[in-house]
Amino acid sequence: MNLDHVEGLVRQELEAKHAAREAALLQSRTLERTCANAIRAVHRQEWETARGLLDEARASCLALRQALQDHPDLYYAGYVQDAEKEYVEASVTYATVRGERLPTPADLGVSAAVYLNGLGEAVGELRRYLLDRLRLDELVEGETLLSHMDDIYSLLVTVDYPDALIGGLRRTTDTVRSILEKTRGDLTLAVRQRRLQAALARLEDRLGS
Repeated sequence: MNLDHVEGLVRQELEAKHAAREAALLQSRTLERTCANAIRAVHRQEWETARGLLDEARASCLALRQALQDHPDLYYAGYVQDAEKEYVEASVTYATVRGERLPTPADLGVSAAVYLNGLGEAVGELRRYLLDRLRLDELVEGETLLSHMDDIYSLLVTVDYPDALIGGLRRTTDTVRSILEKTRGDLTLAVRQRRLQAALARLEDRLGS
């Protein structure tokens, strides 16, 4: 029996995998935190800060993939994809708000499923940014953002593949539809209020004259 030798080999492999897993968990949390800070900077319109954080996130994402290239089972365990979705969400939010070309999955180095789910999750951040614009009475920008949100939903709703391939995209799409309906209602109300205020202002002018 050569169990001692076998034990040594098994422990060596498991120690290496355990170390890789711990490092990947730490890198995933760092990536998620960086992306959250980038989104926060977008909402504050701190564009240079947001761009710098997205560059940091890109480097973290690349390092994470490289660290797990010998451990595909760890790479596809789920937590890495969650972190990558945060990266997609932050990148799409920034590009949409800034009126830039959307990055592709290849640009970000993520799978199609991760990209589509991240794209859907960005709709929630776009709603938040749109509501901030409405509070500032910036209706034109609000209408533009709503149009982009509608385009995202129109894409997601056409992606019809088994859930094993698209990773819960149907749930994401349902959430996007709900967010879109609420946002359209909010924007419609804001437009009607603007028209009512304008009509009242014209009436006051006529009465005053």
